[in-house]
Amino acid sequence: MTNLLDLADEMVPDSAVQSRMAALGWGDAMTWEEYELMVMRAIAPGEGKFDLCSFDYVHPVSMQAHWPEHQRKPTPVRLSYTDWGDPDAPTVVLLGGIANTARRWDPLALALAQRGGFRAVCLDWAGRGMSEWMPWQGDYTPDAHVEQVRQFIQHLDCGKVSIIGSSLGGSTALALAARHPGLVDRLVLNDIGPFMPAERRRRRAQAVARYYVFRKPADLFRRTGASAKNDGPVTEDELLHNTYFQTEWSDGRGGRVYRHDLRALQAYAEQAQCSLEQWDDWARLQGQPVLVIHGMVSDALLPETVAQMVERPNTTLMEVPDTGHTPALGDENQIHFVTRWLQGGGVDGHFCCLNPPTPVRHLFSSAAKK
Repeated sequence: MTNLLDLADEMVPDSAVQSRMAALGWGDAMTWEEYELMVMRAIAPGEGKFDLCSFDYVHPVSMQAHWPEHQRKPTPVRLSYTDWGDPDAPTVVLLGGIANTARRWDPLALALAQRGGFRAVCLDWAGRGMSEWMPWQGDYTPDAHVEQVRQFIQHLDCGKVSIIGSSLGGSTALALAARHPGLVDRLVLNDIGPFMPAERRRRRAQAVARYYVFRKPADLFRRTGASAKNDGPVTEDELLHNTYFQTEWSDGRGGRVYRHDLRALQAYAEQAQCSLEQWDDWARLQGQPVLVIHGMVSDALLPETVAQMVERPNTTLMEVPDTGHTPALGDENQIHFVTRWLQGGGVDGHFCCLNPPTPVRHLFSSAAKK
């Protein structure tokens, strides 16, 4: 059987995505086979560098009040995660947003493991990525997310961990650190804080809490290109990587569909009717150092929220210009500063992480405009 990665190396020797498009064609004419050829090149740097693992999260009876009474019992849900680096190294847990998968962290996890001296473990939330789905829509709650991470750290059996959390992952990490301070050493909040306005949450919910079938690559590019317009210095290779792991092929539907339980996102839409308020959790943090990463054009983490957060001792602010919610943490500058901060040196107070030159997007931006 022909190996797609070998074919990709043979057909498209240049690593730049625009050169690959010249060789393969792009836009509405692109086939799924051509899409996969480009994806194989995009994901190659991380392949073979991690272990794909799983553990049984046990959903407790205390969170099953909405279940039929006769069905309530501790219920295992198998959760998937990627495990990078030396298992005896200091552990960093990476938690994504409402619709992310563990593989969105590949560039940062690879760097943390190879250059930072860390073990990086990236969790697929229940109902996302390779993880199993929860039994009921009402099981997808903020408390359940906190409990998933608590049990995950217990499963890793590695002592205190540092946590990097984007959006939902950050709000979960903040709640965990407030309730279980003995588990968390350092905390990175990626464009998330103790407050997010309801209007912003509702708008996000409207975008994600619906069913999509992408019957050709161009449909996927349009959707991703529109959603990535404020993502900052994200290359087309990174976008290809993320689209591939966020979706999966469905023979029955004749296209790719999102690799998540739609009920999880519909549960978020119900919760998004109110603003996110976690100032009590913020006040309960103990001495953990916190790095707040702020996309400077974000409408989720507001400047006034940031101003209140940095009044807390032991809080560092990293601002990322021309970037919204949330910085991808995939370019070398962002990776360098996050790694240095986790190592405990080099950055403190308030600083700006300059972006590299804006990458050219032929595939996603031009397709998104059609």
